[in-house]
Amino acid sequence: MLEHTSVQFAPEPCDVRARSILIIEDDHDLSDVLSVRLDRLGFNTLSTDSGLSGMTLVRKILPHLVILDLCLPDIDGFTVCQELGDASETCAIPVIILSGMDGPDLVRRCRAVGCRYYVRKPYDPNALLVLIDRALNETDGHGLA
Repeated sequence: MLEHTSVQFAPEPCDVRARSILIIEDDHDLSDVLSVRLDRLGFNTLSTDSGLSGMTLVRKILPHLVILDLCLPDIDGFTVCQELGDASETCAIPVIILSGMDGPDLVRRCRAVGCRYYVRKPYDPNALLVLIDRALNETDGHGLA
């Protein structure tokens, strides 16, 4: 299991230092790039490459947001998202699905299991940051701005 913790950088004009994001993604290169970018913005990131370890980490650290791939080596992201949404301690944590899967009813299926946003790979990093900010603002009013 790949776990990645961040080094704190000097705070940005907005105070996001205490914000934590869990990345559940089995593509280590993508996960590392995303972690570095979010770390530089002041987020604390943690990464794992499997659904089961991701669910364990969510329950342990209660991150402010989860970025989740659908195709994982052990269980699929739909199951992870559903389980997190069904548990009272994790149901309020927003989930952004970041996946290369495609299909006519994919977005509907993602929403049905509780994801906040669906982003298709390859993705625009700036668009993902906008969605992260929106999800955090919707949750508690403390996004990036």
